[in-house]
Amino acid sequence: MKKSVIFLFFPILLLACQSTSKNETGSPLITRNDPELRSDIMTPEVLWSFGRLSDVQVSPSGDKILYGVTYYSIEQNGSNRELFVMQTDGSGKVQLTETPQRESNAVWTPDGKKIVYLSPASGNTQAWMMNPDGTGKKQVSNIGGGINSLSISPAGDKVYYTKDVKTDTTREELYPDLPKADARIITDLMYRHWDTWEDGAYSHIFVADFNGQNIDEGKDIMPGEPYETPLMPFGGPEEICWSPDGKNIAYTCKKLKGIDYTLSTNSDIFLYNLETGETKNLTDGMPGYDKAPLFSPDGSKIYWLSMERAAFEADKDRLFELNLETGQKRYLTGHFDHSPSGLVWADEGENLYFIAGVQATFQIYRMNVATKDIKAVTAGDHDYHFVAPAEGTLIATRVDMTKPEEIYRVDPETGDAVEISFENKHILDKLTTPSVEKRWIITSDNKQMLTWIIYPPHFDAGKSYPTLLYCEGGPQSALSQFWSYRWNFSQMASNGYIVVAPNRRGVLTMGQEWTDQISKDNSGQAMQDLLRAIDVMKEEPFIDENRLGAIGASFGGFSVFWLAGNHEGRFKAFIAHCGVFNSEMEYMTTDEMFFDNWEKGGAPWETDNPTAMKSYAGSPHNFVQNWDTPILVIHGEHDYRIPYTQAIAAFNSAQLLGVPSKLLFFPSETHWVLSPQNGILWQREFKGWLDRWLKNTPAP
Repeated sequence: MKKSVIFLFFPILLLACQSTSKNETGSPLITRNDPELRSDIMTPEVLWSFGRLSDVQVSPSGDKILYGVTYYSIEQNGSNRELFVMQTDGSGKVQLTETPQRESNAVWTPDGKKIVYLSPASGNTQAWMMNPDGTGKKQVSNIGGGINSLSISPAGDKVYYTKDVKTDTTREELYPDLPKADARIITDLMYRHWDTWEDGAYSHIFVADFNGQNIDEGKDIMPGEPYETPLMPFGGPEEICWSPDGKNIAYTCKKLKGIDYTLSTNSDIFLYNLETGETKNLTDGMPGYDKAPLFSPDGSKIYWLSMERAAFEADKDRLFELNLETGQKRYLTGHFDHSPSGLVWADEGENLYFIAGVQATFQIYRMNVATKDIKAVTAGDHDYHFVAPAEGTLIATRVDMTKPEEIYRVDPETGDAVEISFENKHILDKLTTPSVEKRWIITSDNKQMLTWIIYPPHFDAGKSYPTLLYCEGGPQSALSQFWSYRWNFSQMASNGYIVVAPNRRGVLTMGQEWTDQISKDNSGQAMQDLLRAIDVMKEEPFIDENRLGAIGASFGGFSVFWLAGNHEGRFKAFIAHCGVFNSEMEYMTTDEMFFDNWEKGGAPWETDNPTAMKSYAGSPHNFVQNWDTPILVIHGEHDYRIPYTQAIAAFNSAQLLGVPSKLLFFPSETHWVLSPQNGILWQREFKGWLDRWLKNTPAP
């Protein structure tokens, strides 16, 4: 028996069928969506129907794959995550859980006979264990306050888990007689980060015994330290690892605090010995980010990723090796102008597989560690996210601009890939997806710039289409074959627009020199690259040069604000999400100060610093007197990287100038929009604004 939930959006009716099982609130259990559509064109409701696959784990024997899928309910404005297992050829798929508890962090025990995972079923997040077929579920930890993540030692007799530990004095401790006070008392910088206020708690590593049935309380290996691992906000399990003999744990940590923390990227790799309790800094003297440690299979060496330049978060990730006996370091990727990630061993330690971004895609590479020889395994217009060896093949996940993440088998010699998960095939088969073209455009300074062109479904070259210039964020990020649930190129094109997405100066995957060229020149050549891309493309007969828009988020929002004052009539509509409008104000209100110090070259009060003065002279607010084109400004209240006052300043300025404008403000969202109903509202406002000004569609 199925219950149908009906969503009406323009001419398309979506029937999302879900299980009639109930969660603890009495609502239907959020499970796999099976939409029935009356059109083959994707809508936001269809976009939010896809299952989001993640955290793939190959079994120790190499014959099974464990993974999770998150499903969303628009009606309940929530999500649920379930666990699955299947054979490495895609057969024998079994759903292991069917609960409202959002199971996560599932890992195999070293013998492959059990699966340990995290669940909040008991009231807070604890470790649970089950058989590989989903039977025999039982709670195996009872850690006070719950845990954040967990990993089992190679021998299976211990685990490490991470848990938030209070180390700073709190307001409640200072004023116990004022329990209803809610003031924050701030005496140093870094009091908030991305989307979270500092609360005096830090994620610490605990080592605990595990007898196969129960995990004990364990020992904090960072006692009293006001530091955390993994690094916030994007660090994960790749930043902590066991040595093969289970006697050591290597972890990433930036052991700085306050103003020192906000001015630095100097994280290090620390080695903790379980027997002696001693902790060593293995990367002392290396001033940039050091992260993602990985032991060699015999435990004699450790590998990690290292950025050379201090206070620059987008430097090239270099692969290093350290001989733990001799202390000798070896730089392995000096001849490779790209950044490895997702390191994994194969062939008993002879080769490393990794993912690297090259020319706006992410591919699988294999490296012979002894010779440092690097070979591309895969090619094509897609982004691989994960790779691991399994029984003579590779198991990998990938996406592209028209397809969400799925699991593939990849031939390690030819790179040929075969999909095996098909989590979203039942939806994709009902859709006509956009087509994607790769073009090389000559920039104003005579460089080759890769530009993605995304065409609407059923594209007809004999017609003329409204077109969007997509401005990538970052400023150093990859404009690759990514799949997003907000800035989704398939959805934009399915709205009836051609999308022009140039890999302007500063983006990743085009070589470090290309990436470096945007720093201290945010409003310079990168803006000319954007204008050049749309100027070239608007000459195509299928693009209506009188119906052009520009859109972007974060640095893309900065770009849109800048273009609004400098576009010389090219565009008829703008959308800026979480963008910087006033660079001086942003410098004095952002969280990680190292970022603006690097990008701008200094502070706005350094009037004798010509680099900084040039940067701030290019701030979009300095050109606001030229604004004359309709603009939609979007922001989330809990965005602490680019505080929402930037959006207020931009919108207020547009209103005072008499420019048609709208402010879309999300009190519960951050730099992103993460809840289903807010996500769909965002998509409707996005489309509605563009349709109003580029298609002459009346405002709703």
